Amino acid sequence: MTEIKKIAVIGSGVMGSGIAAQVANSGTPVVLLDIVPQGAKDRSELAKKAIEKDLKGKPPAFVHPNRAELVTPGNLEDNLDLLKDCDWIIEVVLEKLEVKQGLYKKIETVRKDGSVVSSNTSTLPLATLAEGMPERFQKDFMITHFFNPPRFMRLLEVVRGPKTRADAAKAVEAFADVKLGKGVVLCKDTPGFLANRIGVYWLMTGLLKAIELGITVEQADAVMGKPVGIPKTGVFGLFDLIGIDLMPLIAKAMLDTLPNTDRFRALYEEPELVKKMIADGYTGRKGKGGFYRLNTEGEKKVKEAIDLATGDYRKENKAPLESVDAAKGGLRALLEHKDVGGRYAWAVLSELLLYTASLIPEISDDILSVDAAMKLGYNWKYGPFELIDRLGDKDQSGAAWFAAKLKSEGRAVPPLIEKIGNGNFYKTENAARQTFTPAGTYQPLPVSKDAWSLADVKLRGKPVLKNAGASLWDIGDGIACLEYHTKMNAIDPDVLEMIELATAKVKAEFKGMIIGNDADHFSAGANLGFILYAVNIAAWDTIEGVIKRGQDAMMGMKYAPFPVVSALSGMALGGGCETVLHSDAVQAHIESYTGLVEMGVGLIPGWGGCKEMLLRHLEGGKKGGLLSALTGGGAMPAITKAFEYIATAKVSGSAEEARDMKILNAKSRITMNRARLLADAKALCLELVPGYAPPVSPSIQLPGASARVALKMAVKGFALAGKVMPHDEVIADKIAKVLTGGEHDSDDDITEQMLLDLERKYFMELIKTEPTMARIEHMLNTGKPLRN
Repeated sequence: MTEIKKIAVIGSGVMGSGIAAQVANSGTPVVLLDIVPQGAKDRSELAKKAIEKDLKGKPPAFVHPNRAELVTPGNLEDNLDLLKDCDWIIEVVLEKLEVKQGLYKKIETVRKDGSVVSSNTSTLPLATLAEGMPERFQKDFMITHFFNPPRFMRLLEVVRGPKTRADAAKAVEAFADVKLGKGVVLCKDTPGFLANRIGVYWLMTGLLKAIELGITVEQADAVMGKPVGIPKTGVFGLFDLIGIDLMPLIAKAMLDTLPNTDRFRALYEEPELVKKMIADGYTGRKGKGGFYRLNTEGEKKVKEAIDLATGDYRKENKAPLESVDAAKGGLRALLEHKDVGGRYAWAVLSELLLYTASLIPEISDDILSVDAAMKLGYNWKYGPFELIDRLGDKDQSGAAWFAAKLKSEGRAVPPLIEKIGNGNFYKTENAARQTFTPAGTYQPLPVSKDAWSLADVKLRGKPVLKNAGASLWDIGDGIACLEYHTKMNAIDPDVLEMIELATAKVKAEFKGMIIGNDADHFSAGANLGFILYAVNIAAWDTIEGVIKRGQDAMMGMKYAPFPVVSALSGMALGGGCETVLHSDAVQAHIESYTGLVEMGVGLIPGWGGCKEMLLRHLEGGKKGGLLSALTGGGAMPAITKAFEYIATAKVSGSAEEARDMKILNAKSRITMNRARLLADAKALCLELVPGYAPPVSPSIQLPGASARVALKMAVKGFALAGKVMPHDEVIADKIAKVLTGGEHDSDDDITEQMLLDLERKYFMELIKTEPTMARIEHMLNTGKPLRN
């Protein structure tokens, strides 16, 4: 079987260089080749400049700057021999058949036996690409269609040819899954494959129906966003993001290959408005603007939206729609509403769902792949068939309701919808999820022992413990999983209580515990709403009690007689980061964004964050006993680094950056595929179980007032330069007092509890100040930090 240890990417445009960066993110060496530009002084400048650009992106394509060192740039004239030792060669060049096949012939002269060649094409069929190529090539050839940007978009569509070696395809699919973090969806060799076949139809329908119904772009995006489970960009925001000028090109490519009977042919037309926008340079975010633009009025930037009827821009107007509010009662409530938002939602979604259902089995033999493609490739919360199920109620399935409504309008019902009748596309039976098949039967959804979710666990039974804020689940093999399930998994008194209960329960009945969930984010931190309420009624003892309880809960986890592993993904901010810091180890998804951000709400970390960040950065000491601050340059480097991270509210841009920040310790590991995170965390926890002993609580010596003066001078310098606000100085002083040992002398042994007491003391001083209250209120109202 092909083993993939080195990869080549040919074509260093946005997509090619992004794929190369993601390969490097996995720790795999990669060659990046492109043509030699005419008159170039550096013949490999295209690949080199692409790497530089990917390093400077916001966000960058690389998860850490050192990953760029794994990319070897070159050109196709001088460096073709670099392909000789590559196991997988990915072509990402112009969507022109003659260009691609010409390249394949060059590749064929140097590549080794058993290597795999794939195309990133989104428009050309595999059969056409492989036609006329040698038998050896056809056996090793496939399509691997990445989505942009490759670092963040999880979908990889894979098309195998009739002659593609099964072991070669499996090797690529496994590598893409485990190493590149992709959700691999197998596709038939049909136009647009899965996601773009459906997604382009949805976008064009959304545009044309908006013009037809006279709805504004803001209203259309408000409807075709959160109420439907689609990102807030909706239709028109997404057009601006991907480039309005690309849509005619994509549509043409689709029309060149779609069957004559496809509904897209009857739907598609390029509106005069769009033609004019492209001609005038209004191509979206990359141009002068798009359906939305930023216009300068005096010194202010004002967001404007285009009038679909006149083509003129006007100030953005987010006038509320009753239908959007009604959608809180379910998707059907939105579609049945009589205002323009409800009519637009039905016009777009009915076409989308009808079209998708009519494409089975042409584009796929299973609905699961279709739903997965839309969720992974377009970031939808629900796939098309899941949306249909959401139209049902206790008396009628979504498919039955949809079919009845289509018939009432004289529209044809797709055979798949007729076949399912009053059934659902997904159902749960015998503690397992099942999915409807085109054959009219149900089959179990596969659950891998290496990639499962808490939703799978929940089908098998009830939680071991549960309250309003969190639950404890038995995930097998003596390991339990603690799940926070408040809004944004924020930590409140209920969560703290469950941490205490879970720690005791696991001690009595389990071997170890992981902390994780199925949500997008690990935890947004402490529940600020609870804190604000307590402040407003001057419940100071209550607030201090919660801080003390949180400290005790975190210390209880840290010194429990069993290993605790945090399964980190997405945001882990403030108290969420403190949970991570008090774990024995972290199994982190590569896209983890974590840090102690309390400065932004006028506070300092109060649940041991200052303490743990300091201890992580004190190097050269022993795990137990006295960590001397007088060796290895003293404690000042560690204090300075911890102070920097806390006072600037630094958040890691990836799990690799979190490792640099020492939020991930030496025992921690990184998972590339989010779907594998909980299984990987459980495996790590089981590895830590044999012979496990809790850490020994250290004591340290800190320099006290002298170090505090140095930190204060540094902050004052920033203040004089206008980079620090007045209340920032106040908070920074409190952070400095904790990190330098407060009023203790430099020869005093400082214990963890002493540091916790200092955190609590200065937290309580800050919570009683007006500027801190203003920061908390502003964060709750706007979601953004206040500078005061």
